Amino acid sequence: MDFGIETIRAAAERLEGRVRRTPLLSSPMLDELCGATVFVKAEALQLTGSFKIRGALNTLLSLTDAERAAGVLAFSTGNHGQAVAASARMTGSTATIVMPQDAPRIKVDGCRWWGAEVVFYDPATQDREVVGRELLEQRGLTLVHPYDDPRVMSGQGTVGLEIVDQLREGGHSPDAIIVPCSGGGLSSGVITAVRETHPGAAPFVVERDGYPKMARSLASGRVEKVPAVPVFLDAIGSPTVGEHTLAALARHDVTGLEVSDDQARVAMREAVRTLKLVVEPGGSAALAALIAQRERFAGQTVVVVASGGNVDASVMAEVLAHRSESEGTVAT
Repeated sequence: MDFGIETIRAAAERLEGRVRRTPLLSSPMLDELCGATVFVKAEALQLTGSFKIRGALNTLLSLTDAERAAGVLAFSTGNHGQAVAASARMTGSTATIVMPQDAPRIKVDGCRWWGAEVVFYDPATQDREVVGRELLEQRGLTLVHPYDDPRVMSGQGTVGLEIVDQLREGGHSPDAIIVPCSGGGLSSGVITAVRETHPGAAPFVVERDGYPKMARSLASGRVEKVPAVPVFLDAIGSPTVGEHTLAALARHDVTGLEVSDDQARVAMREAVRTLKLVVEPGGSAALAALIAQRERFAGQTVVVVASGGNVDASVMAEVLAHRSESEGTVAT
């Protein structure tokens, strides 16, 4: 299957009126903190709480009637699973979601709320793709891949089309675009869409500190893998990237950035403080990278994607309770 700006535009037409046009937020407090003009694409406010509904629904709408009737399957730490569950319900299909036993409760509950069957696996002893393939064969389901499918990538790319439109409406042009990266579906789609109109915008992908699978893959020219371990940054915790996503990002001069758990916590707190926006750990990765490396982006117009907001209340409470003295203070 092809992937490019035309398939992204086709996805936008397919999704029109079915997903939210999420806001592109800004704050003078955040600008001052980063020393830049910052715009945050708030996909945490998207239906199901993350950008994932775009790619999942575009895929479901692209299936045949027979495929939808037979049902679909996804393996996910949660956001993709919720998106597939919602997409199945919206299109009259059914969904089975394969999730790790330690998936955030809010994401498990979200999948079930949308009507999906949740099947757990042990990430320490089982491979989620093996578990998923067994179910696919037993039940005759269609796999909705979390990232390595041009239909999914094209749906995620609609985030980039909206960013371009919203910047134009405000009379702005981006110097840099920073996107969280797990398997590469979001980053490949957004960067492809934004650079079609703004080829001078420097593209950055953000990964877990010490596990830069996409950066390594871009450097080697082949798909690289990292250990699959439970992580705080679960939304960007995929152990590998996709062949299609790697090929798409290889067309651009992409720079890899890394963030730690603590840097993500800072970004989560600053998103609440400056934007009143709740973001999950992995969803905060792009903002975390900007804050941590703000000297690098000083004076620029920077767009960051806040990719999701599905964080357990107990985790968010712990994050908010541990603000360091070096962080900004809430105005009174």
